[in-house]
Amino acid sequence: MRGRIWKVATFAAVFALVLGACTREETQPEPAPTGTNGQAQPEAPASLLDEILERGTLRCGINNTVPGFGFETTGGQIEGFDIDHCVAIAAALFGTDSPEEGTHYELIPIDADTRFSALRAGEFDVLVRNTTWTSSREGTEGVQFTKTNFFDGQAMLVPAEVGAIDDLDGAVICVTAGTTTELNLADYFQEQGLDFEPLALEDYDQIFTAFRRDRCDAVTGDRSALAGLAPIWAEDVGELTILEDVMSKEPLTPGVLEGDADWADVVFWVTNGLVLAEELGVTQDNVADEAEDPSTPGIAALLGAPFAEDEEVNVAHGLELEDTFMQNAIAAVGNYGEIFDRHLGPDTDIGLERGLNALWTDGGLQYAIPFR
Repeated sequence: MRGRIWKVATFAAVFALVLGACTREETQPEPAPTGTNGQAQPEAPASLLDEILERGTLRCGINNTVPGFGFETTGGQIEGFDIDHCVAIAAALFGTDSPEEGTHYELIPIDADTRFSALRAGEFDVLVRNTTWTSSREGTEGVQFTKTNFFDGQAMLVPAEVGAIDDLDGAVICVTAGTTTELNLADYFQEQGLDFEPLALEDYDQIFTAFRRDRCDAVTGDRSALAGLAPIWAEDVGELTILEDVMSKEPLTPGVLEGDADWADVVFWVTNGLVLAEELGVTQDNVADEAEDPSTPGIAALLGAPFAEDEEVNVAHGLELEDTFMQNAIAAVGNYGEIFDRHLGPDTDIGLERGLNALWTDGGLQYAIPFR
């Protein structure tokens, strides 16, 4: 009996030692990854936002062929409404009111046909390129849209002698490849009982070449883009007009790679903050004074400043940015209305009225979510 008890006790002791060893192995922390030199390597960024902040440069996928939105000047600079939105995001990210191209942001021209594959491939961080938000693009292209910054509609650019859409029955229509414009064109002409032949080309430079060589009879695209192109093209081909037909809805919206909520939030709130600044009367000229002594609690919340000397900042936005991020964005480019007027408004060659892009208080669709 004593021998049997001794064997059982021995077995239990061995089992306890093995179990303890396994437990110790399971609870030991995994060693940090090391490089070829044996030194511990830093952890990979948790999100694209972390990667951008660590990199120190924002990469924007943009258009450089649409006057007013993104257009390369004779001096080689790319300017426009979309470009200013890229600059505003860079200012917010890196805490500067004067972000510099090549240091704080890069502008990466991309054509419509490859913009989504380039976004998925990581060639840029945010697509700020007159891009329409649709269900299929958000559902199948791997893009998450943020806040619409321009409400547009598809239109038709024609020689001045063309008086109505019916005059284009059987015409060849130039259209940008890889856009919703192709589908909208087919739908609209079918609804009107008209025939047409599409000529899909990569960008507006190619479309203009085809148009001036009489390869197509008309050009379709976003009304805002055609408004910018018409006066430039008219110098070469004669008087042009944009027909009154509104062929579609085109909510143009910055987009980011799907699945990174932190980064999407930053793009959304900077874009939204520019609209809110206009609502509240905060401009490029007065933002510094308003940050120092806010006129209202709403302005204080937008600018990340205390409303009274003995108060703390009364908003926690949860972004990985300084509370004052909108101060820098507004100081860099102004509010939404200032951006619109500078590149698209009545005093520009494009000469657009605010229309749907007026503030909601003026009968438009631009409505900012509160900083609260």
